[in-house]
Amino acid sequence: MDSLTQAALGAGISGAMLGRFHGRKALLAGALLATLPDLDVLIDYGDPVSGMINHRGFSHSLFVLTGVAALLTAALRRWRPAQEYGAGRLLLALWLVLITHPLLDAFTSYGTQLWWPLRPTPTSWSSIFIIDPFYTLPLLAAVIAASIAGPGRRPRRALAWALGLSTAYLALSLAAKGSVEGRVDKMLAQDGIQAEAMFSSPEPFNILLWRVVARTAGDHYIEVISSLLDHDPPERIELPLNSALADALPQSLQLAGLRWFTGDWLRYDDIDGQLVATDLRMGLGTGYYSFRFLLARRTGPGGTWLAVKPAYWPSDRGGPALMDTIRRVWRQSPPLPLAQWEEKMVLKAPPGS
Repeated sequence: MDSLTQAALGAGISGAMLGRFHGRKALLAGALLATLPDLDVLIDYGDPVSGMINHRGFSHSLFVLTGVAALLTAALRRWRPAQEYGAGRLLLALWLVLITHPLLDAFTSYGTQLWWPLRPTPTSWSSIFIIDPFYTLPLLAAVIAASIAGPGRRPRRALAWALGLSTAYLALSLAAKGSVEGRVDKMLAQDGIQAEAMFSSPEPFNILLWRVVARTAGDHYIEVISSLLDHDPPERIELPLNSALADALPQSLQLAGLRWFTGDWLRYDDIDGQLVATDLRMGLGTGYYSFRFLLARRTGPGGTWLAVKPAYWPSDRGGPALMDTIRRVWRQSPPLPLAQWEEKMVLKAPPGS
């Protein structure tokens, strides 16, 4: 999630648990501590693929953050012990502030390495967009109110209620996700299509409109845009994954890492002799994916692929399409022009990009 949301969540937890004893300092400390895991963005891993698959790594590990909470507790109890409460309360507060950061991140589509240094596919429950005002605003309002009034009894109660509401919203997002996936699975089954795997993610700023990607036989995928408010069949488009292109780079560590990190939700395109891999998990939809990478170039017409240092492939993030997508939450007409958007997938990169 975005840094403002993480800070509000950390401040809310710290204020609710320690505000009685430390006042506004508890809010500030919680906000700062909650943003600590994202300092890994300052590390330069050398190329965008390596940067992507290592972000939300060690600094988001439940093991590492539990150790950090224990060390901070020991240091604070030795340096400035509080007489009003014991080490257990302090440890619990610090631990919750720290571990809720990666847990909240895991509800997004990106992928979070909760179990680092173990290496299962990074966790991506993918039920909430990276910025969701319906989650953030109640927390932020409670934190601002507590900052102005001071975390007395009523503001602390408001913080507790805001934390409860935000948690309920996450549960609601999972229910919405399950409902949409079930609807899409039923639709495909009625058309005689068996989905081998499915990945869904909410469209920007809400949990009503969803983009569902279903991997099917024959190296294809079907992308569906569906709102919980829909009455008519959703937009859908079937497209090739072109997975055979990945076999051209069997020794590419970056490609292997990208396939692991994304759970192999990748599409490949040969664009004018350039091999481009697209992460299908994030974006408005086809033509508007968030992460695309140049991985190789052909040595000549019909020649072999030569791996290059990975680079971002230019990607359109939305503009007018974003506004159309937001309107699509409650209005199915006109439908989103998926076929028109798809034309962007094979456009050549502009000079100097």
